[in-house]
Amino acid sequence: MTAQTLPPVDTLIVVDVQSAFVTGDGAVPDAARLVDRTAALLARARAAGALVVHLQNDGPPGAEDEPHTPGWELHHPVLPGPTESVVRKPYDDGFRETGLGGLLTGHGTRAVAVCGVMSEMCVQATARTALDRGYRVVVPYDAHATQDCPAVPGVADAVPAAVVSRVAAYALGSDAEVAVPASALAFTAPSAPADAVRGSAA
Repeated sequence: MTAQTLPPVDTLIVVDVQSAFVTGDGAVPDAARLVDRTAALLARARAAGALVVHLQNDGPPGAEDEPHTPGWELHHPVLPGPTESVVRKPYDDGFRETGLGGLLTGHGTRAVAVCGVMSEMCVQATARTALDRGYRVVVPYDAHATQDCPAVPGVADAVPAAVVSRVAAYALGSDAEVAVPASALAFTAPSAPADAVRGSAA
């Protein structure tokens, strides 16, 4: 299936695009590209009436994404409403001990696009659970990112972030669509009426 024939996606999950990971010294390599791609996806998803979910990681005390610190704040503005929500999470997997699963079920989600950081951690874990739950999953290759994998003396050389991201996506297996650019994604509204699921997110 080519990018031109991809069916639309009804839900966009933006994973941990928080200040600590896209600005300053802790930003992922080429953070500007990631911000640009995720912003474009957000704009198109909103325009189509798709469900938009911002995942926000709650890091442990002292971490760069510790709750209510500057690094924890979401980078993209949120437009709260019946089709846009923030789901805070304590684990890599956005479904684990959160209201994400109920939110998607309530809206009648069938297909999700997953973007954000970090590719091999929260993006992959969330996408894998979405696959396990029977959703069609698209992980646009230019809309997720991570850090370089450092060298381990005597064991392995450093691995560039771009390689880590690519391997993380392909490790999801053939059921995930991972060779799609963000620009090829189209969106549509989910099947459940928005007023039927107000307040369903945790």
